[in-house]
Amino acid sequence: MTGQISTRPPWRLVAAPVTPLLRWAVLVHSVPAGEPWRRGCPHCEAPLLAAEGLGALGPAGRCGQCRRPAGAPPYLLEVTTIAVAALVAVGVVGAGSAGWPLWAAFALVGWAVAAVPLTFIDLAVHRLPDRFTLPAAGWVLGCLGISALAGGSGGDWLRAAAAAAVCGLGFATVTLLFGARGFGLGDAKLAVSIGALLGWLGWTALVAGLLLAFLASGVVALALLASKKVSRRDSLPFGPFLVLGTLGAVAWVGLSASA
Repeated sequence: MTGQISTRPPWRLVAAPVTPLLRWAVLVHSVPAGEPWRRGCPHCEAPLLAAEGLGALGPAGRCGQCRRPAGAPPYLLEVTTIAVAALVAVGVVGAGSAGWPLWAAFALVGWAVAAVPLTFIDLAVHRLPDRFTLPAAGWVLGCLGISALAGGSGGDWLRAAAAAAVCGLGFATVTLLFGARGFGLGDAKLAVSIGALLGWLGWTALVAGLLLAFLASGVVALALLASKKVSRRDSLPFGPFLVLGTLGAVAWVGLSASA
């Protein structure tokens, strides 16, 4: 019995099911503040979903009509999604049910799904839409609350809620005090869900995640300044670094627990 063997790389087969939804989220929401959500190609306004094929929602990220790039760079979103899934898996499997009971794991996975488009939206237009950050915060706190009730770990939830409040208020305060030189309010709203997730694991995980975020942003900023791609007056989106720091801390806790 013979059959045709697919020559497509395995990672493309894994990423294909989530590509359209994630690319749609990035394309629709990558608009400046105050403008309506995008409904078509940013170049020719053709529908995002081509009559034949996925068009701009496919891994190549090209409009089905004008063939120009639209949204996240080709395949980068898919590779990022796989990397995020790998870090989440390392954290959950490594820490086991002690660190991530079922509903706590749901909280992490749901947050990660929102974190991928948020990363690319922030890179594109320097904003983190409420449509993602607020539901993410509610989802994380709600799932962690259910996990605490089911497992009798109310202390873990209280710590997570306290960490969420500290992170959210801390980032918001810096934003209000320093304006454009500080963070954005979107960062503060994202910090609520991040604080809850890492606070669930413990204060050490929270500190580690934030330190990694600031360290990574500093290294990237210095590299961009040295290459003269940005000036001292430019600002970098901080959301992607918050996501990186969170996932790094989650994976670190998982690896430490399994060692």
